[in-house]
Amino acid sequence: MCPIWPLHLIILYILAICPMWVLCQAAPKLLATFLTETVEVHMNQNYYVNVNVTGSDLQIGDELSLRTDNEHIATAEWNSTSTFTSAEVEAGHFQGRFRVDGLFLGRTELVVEGKRGTDTYLVNGTLPITVTRPQRVIDTIFTTSVAVFISLIFINFGCAMHWPTVKGVLKRPIGPIIGLCGQFVFMPLISFGLGFLIFPNSPAMRLGMFFTGVAPGGGASNIWTFILGGNLNLSLAMTTISTLAAFGFMPAWLFSLGQVVFANASIVVPYTRIATFVVGLVVPLAIGLAMQKVTPKIAAFMVRILKGFSTTLLLFIIIFAIVTNLYIFELFTWEIVVAGVCIPWLGYLAGYVGARLLRQSHEDAVAVSMEVGVQNTGIAIFLLRYALPQPEADLTTVVPVAVAIMTPVPNTIIYIIQKIMGCWGCKPSETEMTTKKSWKTTSSQCPRPLSPASSLPLMSNKQV
Repeated sequence: MCPIWPLHLIILYILAICPMWVLCQAAPKLLATFLTETVEVHMNQNYYVNVNVTGSDLQIGDELSLRTDNEHIATAEWNSTSTFTSAEVEAGHFQGRFRVDGLFLGRTELVVEGKRGTDTYLVNGTLPITVTRPQRVIDTIFTTSVAVFISLIFINFGCAMHWPTVKGVLKRPIGPIIGLCGQFVFMPLISFGLGFLIFPNSPAMRLGMFFTGVAPGGGASNIWTFILGGNLNLSLAMTTISTLAAFGFMPAWLFSLGQVVFANASIVVPYTRIATFVVGLVVPLAIGLAMQKVTPKIAAFMVRILKGFSTTLLLFIIIFAIVTNLYIFELFTWEIVVAGVCIPWLGYLAGYVGARLLRQSHEDAVAVSMEVGVQNTGIAIFLLRYALPQPEADLTTVVPVAVAIMTPVPNTIIYIIQKIMGCWGCKPSETEMTTKKSWKTTSSQCPRPLSPASSLPLMSNKQV
């Protein structure tokens, strides 16, 4: 044992801190005071800040420089001289002005450094910088145009809807019950678990995943159901029921597991937005149903163009959304891509497998699969904007945006395969053959006061 034990520990500690103490005493003692406590600047814009540097160790020729912790988010540059003059040294006070340039979403800190000869020292004082995204005209144009086109396509759906079939679905709601369980039990739980698995150190990103999982089904589920040959009547019934059920299920999940995911979030249930979506769904459908009775020729024409119109609308939404949100791709990491893939794709798989295990037809299983897998990411983004401050709200929207981008990928692949098989002369399905015949019959007998959808077996598939 050491003869001076335990004094040797104290001696070693003193020997370790003495050089650090000498260096601290040798460094100039300067303090930077910024005339604003924080800086909040929009992307691609700038903000000017005045700063005072005081201290007794100012020397003529010392030069100050500016540095941010993350130059990908913001940079700073002097707008005045940054070298100490004799007058400033005598007064022990330096005044300067610099420009902060916002480059990308996020938070960072600015520090002032001094240079004396070949030595660099840090000036006390930091300035927090927040870079946010400004509201743009293109965002409003995108939202408005999508709302208008979605309303038009739901009028088409109303023209194609077979009301007796819908009533049959509601009387024996096996399909809607499967869809509800998948939408409001499986999806919230899987998004909750995946959030902790993929983002163990980011509560905000976990909240983004969870909000996406608890959102009701999106309107695109009906479009994809129709394009892929599913039961459109069942799909429309499930979307309506799912959206109405969201009034009860969303608060239950948000105020239970939502608080576990992110306790500091200011969670607000978007009742108004959900109600708006219900109105935007029901009113166009009612108009389409009325057109079946009042203007059967126009309704029959709208049914014939429905598939082409649906495909065009989806392409428009995908391309316009990518162009509008190009900035968001800079936030993509492998974790974001995995999150964007897992939520919709697992929803598709769970919906289809669950429906088939419960002895539902292929057409009904496709409708259930689309209803469970396609989320209303608009509601998820709305929730994040109210729950989190900026720029965290914009940063976490990368999750629902990634989900929206990955959602159509498997559906598009399946649709292309269907087209290729059709071009190779594969025998079309019984549904497709009957649909083509029904369209011809409808067009040749338009003067008859029959609903154009009533002769469309595609819209009146066997009930579950």
